[in-house]
Amino acid sequence: MKSAHSQKGMSILSWLMVLAFVAFFASAAFKVLPHYFDYMSLEKMITSVETDKAGDVRSISDFYSHISKGMQVNSIRDLDMQDAIKIKVENNEFRVHMKYEKREPLIENIDLVVRFDKEFRVRMP
Repeated sequence: MKSAHSQKGMSILSWLMVLAFVAFFASAAFKVLPHYFDYMSLEKMITSVETDKAGDVRSISDFYSHISKGMQVNSIRDLDMQDAIKIKVENNEFRVHMKYEKREPLIENIDLVVRFDKEFRVRMP
């Protein structure tokens, strides 16, 4: 018979602790990843104004309309576009500043916060 010192491997308690850590980080990732996907979609919408000939974006209101339609297509409903995206026209190009943050509750009063802040220079088509 082998002694307890010669046995190798993890105990059930160790496996439960590893499983708890994996579950915690997976839960956090599943709460944060959708916000990153929304951000990447918004980034593509903004940069596509330059290459999209069918969009015919010539003014700030056209730009907001283009982004609004893209948000509907991509099901981005929990973001206020007017607060998150500021657009100016300078030297025949749009200057777009996208700045917003999202909070997801993790455990009771602990939140996960993702903050996005990026500026784009998009030439008018």
